[in-house]
Amino acid sequence: MIELKSVWKSYGKIHALRNVSLTVEPGEFVYLIGPSGAGKTTLLKLLYGEETPTDGEMRIAGFTIGRRRPRHLPFLRRKVGVVFQDFRLLDHLTVEENVAFALEVLEYPPDEVRRRVRDVLHLVGIPHLLRRFPAQLSGGEKQRVAIARAIAPKPEILLADEPTGNLDPDNARRILQILDEINLTGTTVIMATHNRELVERFRRRTLLLMEGRILRDSAAGVIPHEA
Repeated sequence: MIELKSVWKSYGKIHALRNVSLTVEPGEFVYLIGPSGAGKTTLLKLLYGEETPTDGEMRIAGFTIGRRRPRHLPFLRRKVGVVFQDFRLLDHLTVEENVAFALEVLEYPPDEVRRRVRDVLHLVGIPHLLRRFPAQLSGGEKQRVAIARAIAPKPEILLADEPTGNLDPDNARRILQILDEINLTGTTVIMATHNRELVERFRRRTLLLMEGRILRDSAAGVIPHEA
């Protein structure tokens, strides 16, 4: 599903990722942990095509990505859903319209848009909020909308960048339970997080990044300690 070979990402003289090699199998749930600046967000940006590697090779959902921006990026993004820490919801659209928008830009038929919006809002537990605007939602509710929007096109891979970072412990646990349920449907999930309590409670494969390198790769049930 995901394969990186000797991947570097540099910004001038700053190396955000250093010689990263990684394989993620279909259906895995993987945590990315490490201190701020370790390279977690940079790695996620490479995986959904916002950035390209400075060196090395990447293969994601059947697409090969090198140093040039790939022509097939729109097709890659049909297979990769992204959940951002800051939600990135459109304030002038309702919950229903925010989720539908993700499908409309991919030119799904109107009937399928309505069906998928209904299905994903039920999955994340907020079908009663479809007429509300983002300003009327709590942080936890906004994050659920962001997840619903990301999974509406049924991506093969779901990337989540600190999805619980701004939430209280109860909402954080619920968001992780939702991601776990999505993973159980066969979607590969990669989640960057600082929340060690969640990592220890919902144990999965865990990658520890330090200074742009994968320092440790631990199987489910083993939590690597940060240096």
